[in-house]
Amino acid sequence: MSQIPVIVWFRQDLRLADNPAVHDATSTGQPVIFLYIWAPEDEGAWAPGAASRWWLHHSLNSLDESLRTLGSCLVVRRGRTIKVLTQMVRETGAGKVLWNARYEPSGLAIDHSCSDALTALDVDVQVHNGSLLFGPADIYTTEGKPYTVFTPYWNRCKERVGQMRPPLATPRKLVSVPKALPSVPVAQLDLLPHIHWDTRLYDSWQPGEKGAQKRLKDFVKEKLAAYPTGRNLPANAEVSMLSPHLHFGEISPVQIVHAIKDRRKADDSEAAAIYIKEIGWREFAHYLLFHFPNTSERPLKSEFDRFEWHPSAKHLEDWQKGLTGYPIVDAGMRELWHTGWMHNRVRMIVASFLVKDLLQPWQDGARWFWDTLVDADLSNNTLGWQWTAGCGADAAPFFRVFNPVLQGEKFDQQGQYVRRWLPELRELPSKWIQRPWEAPEEVLVEAGVVLGEDYPKPIVDHSQARKRALSAYGDIRRASRTAV
Repeated sequence: MSQIPVIVWFRQDLRLADNPAVHDATSTGQPVIFLYIWAPEDEGAWAPGAASRWWLHHSLNSLDESLRTLGSCLVVRRGRTIKVLTQMVRETGAGKVLWNARYEPSGLAIDHSCSDALTALDVDVQVHNGSLLFGPADIYTTEGKPYTVFTPYWNRCKERVGQMRPPLATPRKLVSVPKALPSVPVAQLDLLPHIHWDTRLYDSWQPGEKGAQKRLKDFVKEKLAAYPTGRNLPANAEVSMLSPHLHFGEISPVQIVHAIKDRRKADDSEAAAIYIKEIGWREFAHYLLFHFPNTSERPLKSEFDRFEWHPSAKHLEDWQKGLTGYPIVDAGMRELWHTGWMHNRVRMIVASFLVKDLLQPWQDGARWFWDTLVDADLSNNTLGWQWTAGCGADAAPFFRVFNPVLQGEKFDQQGQYVRRWLPELRELPSKWIQRPWEAPEEVLVEAGVVLGEDYPKPIVDHSQARKRALSAYGDIRRASRTAV
């Protein structure tokens, strides 16, 4: 058996189970080097944000621990990707490098350049799909064009779900290289914040493959049945919260779909189908960014390049800090700050408020989410914000302007979610919890709330803001018709 080592290059696939690159490398019987390269400069404008770096720090340590239990370790290097990868090949004499593909623009560019550089060194390169159910280059319309509407896209994908491969097993033992290789300690990558805003993240999350498996097990066992209704109720959080684990590849969509299908009961079949469809939306987000790589910065619908936003540093800051005066919006923004996560229903509400009530550019919201979400994913972030702004694929109709009061009263009827994140409003009766500015003075006094001091008054009047938004969107529609 040849003892020429092979390299597994980890990126957003920080797991050992159901990892095609790991599986193929360990199947060779040759010594395997497990490598991670920290190269934020190669990511351009979309280098990992603060919350993502916090998660990455702990996920890398978790992966190293798992490898060490199997007799190996994670080699961490820092520097430009191509330089580090080619240097590692020369240093070790590796004859093969394996990795799992990334599909966002910077990931694709890095993949192609590294593949070319390694091939020039006569190194065998193998690139797998380890992050999606379906490769985005494999699915097109009957006319050979990429889909831009979710339903026909997902209908096409569903034909293949039943033929999906089973998850790949975790290797039982690893053949490591005989000589220890230099490695940068994860602590020296400087991923953790210098100002400790991250204290509550530790209470909310367990980064790493073990944390992902526990989260999946708990969801399937305890929350899946309630998912169809629970996914809209932020106070109960009857959701999987697997999104950061998926983003960092600590669990694969194949593992999730199989776990849900294996658990399915007669009364859970609807819930399983609804949840798997949400996995489909994640697939669609990656699919769209793959085919339309400029959409992380520019709208898919080009007419929205002319949309007249009203940038305001004050409005943006009030929104970021949860000081808009609309409780469901502010609760969501404070949950985000404290936990690095936000319930999806609330994400839609806060996004609609920013782009339609405040007429702030959707790109500003996307940037804030990128820096503060532990599940910050360029594809999902782009799809979500363009959907809200009405300028992307399957976008919300221009006339859909979420009323933050009605949304709060519908999905947080008793105000449990608001009270959790806005303790200053905790004593308000449920009747007024979503609209404190309308509460009688005696009610405010009894609740210990002084508007404008303890909690802000609304920074805009929603009814007037809605009219302004509809007028701006109407201008775009009329301009588009004129251009045609």
